[in-house]
Amino acid sequence: MTEPLLVDRTDAVVTLTLNRPTAMNSLDVALKEALRDTLAELEADRSCRAVVLAGAGGQFSAGQDLREHVQTLQSTTTNPLDTVRAHYNPIAARLASLPKPVVAAVRGMAAGAGASLAFLADFRVGGPKTKFLMAFAGVGLAADTGASWTLPRLVGHAKAVELLMLAEPVGAEEACRLGLLNKLVDDDEQVLPTAQELAARLAAGPTVAYAAIKRQLSIADAGTLADALAAEAQAQAICGATADHKAATMAFVEKRRPVFEGH
Repeated sequence: MTEPLLVDRTDAVVTLTLNRPTAMNSLDVALKEALRDTLAELEADRSCRAVVLAGAGGQFSAGQDLREHVQTLQSTTTNPLDTVRAHYNPIAARLASLPKPVVAAVRGMAAGAGASLAFLADFRVGGPKTKFLMAFAGVGLAADTGASWTLPRLVGHAKAVELLMLAEPVGAEEACRLGLLNKLVDDDEQVLPTAQELAARLAAGPTVAYAAIKRQLSIADAGTLADALAAEAQAQAICGATADHKAATMAFVEKRRPVFEGH
């Protein structure tokens, strides 16, 4: 049986590949559970210092597996969208709060919940064939997997309304202009290697500080200036006590390149 999620480790970088290429890496229960549980494991794995999220077979993800969903709709279940609470919400929460950088290698189509997964990453790399489609309204649904939170922060409220309600595809160049992509490479074959190279660079950096930065921004997005200042004070207290901060400060004074070990 083919594994729905491939886990590959190269030094401190873990690449998670959605592995249902014949179904455009659509998200069935097995894949959602594998992704949810693997992210929970990586959160506590100190040997993992950066994560790459990718799709097999030249596509990122078409989102929810609608063939499986049709069967759910035809069953006697009273809540056919229970997968949102059971799978998508935990996955979104893990990705958003993961205390290490996440880079999405968005090759080809990222639709519905697939696009939402990419938006939860800290960085998104795409190629000429990259496309985003907020497909939810097309099947009579609202957004899920955190898109109602991430999308306005990436493109602004008005554009988020447009993308979610009109459900029209966004090509690579427009996605880059809007901020849905951080980097656009010239060759689709280079999307994953470029994402992994960026992840390796981040893995070699001050990962404790990166985790603190992610938490700071999350608090500041939803809070007041007082909330942000309190979060900054807490973050600097944590980061200031790390061996990384002390070693990097000495390296700066001594005009050496710092070496970060993540503690």
